[in-house]
Amino acid sequence: MVEIGEKAPGFKGKDQDGNEVSLNDFAGKKLVLYFYPKDNTPGCTAEACDLRDNYQRLQQAGYEIIGVSKDSEASHRKFIEKHALPFRLISDPSTEILQAYGAWGEKKMYGKTVMGTIRKTVLIDENGIVEDIISKVDTKAHAEQILPTSQGSK
Repeated sequence: MVEIGEKAPGFKGKDQDGNEVSLNDFAGKKLVLYFYPKDNTPGCTAEACDLRDNYQRLQQAGYEIIGVSKDSEASHRKFIEKHALPFRLISDPSTEILQAYGAWGEKKMYGKTVMGTIRKTVLIDENGIVEDIISKVDTKAHAEQILPTSQGSK
């Protein structure tokens, strides 16, 4: 399980265009690494669009944004095109990245316990240290949950 103040787990994955993305690519930059269950579902679309709508503000605060889900590269590409998302999405069909960040596990769906992606966001500083973990994501106002942290008012 990833903890605030610890080094973020390294990762490698493929984005929507088949390009490899790793934590090392963001050395010296702050990173919003957000985990979400599925492309084109209502909550995930609201979250992605809120991040899109606030992308400039997040970049001004020094953040790069990467989304991670089990969906395929092709699914990510369609999701990005449909909603004009300005950031990359990593495909993690093996759940290796999701597991490393504690974003894969048991959850309740329709009264049943199932294994799946747990929605959460991990903020990583320029040195690769976990700055914050947002476990209760407000999909419609997620950028507001992130920005106060970067401005020290959380």
